[in-house]
Amino acid sequence: MAGHPKDMQTDLAPGEEPVQTTYERDFYSWLMEQARHIREGRYEALDRDNLAEEIEALGREQFNKLVSALRVLMLHMLKWDHQTALRSSSWELSIEEQRLEIADVLTDNPGLRPRIGDAIARAYRRARIEAAKETGLDEAVFPPACPYSFDDIMSRAFSR
Repeated sequence: MAGHPKDMQTDLAPGEEPVQTTYERDFYSWLMEQARHIREGRYEALDRDNLAEEIEALGREQFNKLVSALRVLMLHMLKWDHQTALRSSSWELSIEEQRLEIADVLTDNPGLRPRIGDAIARAYRRARIEAAKETGLDEAVFPPACPYSFDDIMSRAFSR
């Protein structure tokens, strides 16, 4: 907590309640307790299994953030490619915004770079379905596999 003494942070953790019960009933207090144990070097008191699970969940969250930005970007690319008469500056803006988001996620999480192919495949599946629904075109109109390379996704020029 920015601007608050560290002593106040440790007071937020629960007392002697069993760890599993705290984790299941009061996630916030459990987190504060785990942070306190780490700061105090009380590694034996850590709820290792649940802590490891939560750390892994944070990693998945970053991957999902990448997938989400790719999905929105490819959705607009598909619409751009299949509805030429409806091209708009809002689609261009969305593409640029998502490119920035993707670049930021990869800058903050360079360990995701080897998973770009997986992220594109996952994102494209959803983008294809959404493109069909939003355009009213049959899903078969859109290629079953992603037609865009990562370079296309990040640098292809779009202008009306």
